Formats: sequence, C-alpha cells, structure tokens
Amino acid sequence: MWINGGWGWTPWMMIFPLFFLVLMVVFMVFMMRGGMGGGPMCGGSQKTPGSGETPREVLDRRYARGEITREEYQQMRKDLE
Repeated sequence: MWINGGWGWTPWMMIFPLFFLVLMVVFMVFMMRGGMGGGPMCGGSQKTPGSGETPREVLDRRYARGEITREEYQQMRKDLE
C-alpha cells in the first residue's frame, strides 16, 4: 500500500519545474542569438537572411549587372566599410 494513502511528495515535483525553466531559458537565448546561424552581433556571419550573400557581395553583383552607377557603387561601398 501507499504511505499515507496516496502518492505523497516526490523529488520530481521540484526537479521537473526547474528542468522546464532551464529548458525555456536555453531556448530563449538560442532564439535571441538567431537560431542556428547566429547574428552579426553574436559573432555570426554578416550574411543577409535567406540569400547566403554578404552585403558587399550583393553590392558587387548589383554593380556587375548594371543596376547601379559607378558613383552609387563607390558611395555604397564606402558606407559598408
């Protein structure tokens, strides 16, 4: 039979909520750092989301395609540095 007629107190009643709290904090930190890739502020790459290119590569590509003039390219390149 059970002691005192029931399940009683178990260590899991205290351990599980603490485990859940730690898990939530780790998840929040993971999400704030940008998930798997990390962001520029967290030491990750400075690639734009979804494109796989750095801002400089995008600028070079736009200039090569003729989307921007030489003056615009030089000004934007200077702004990125």
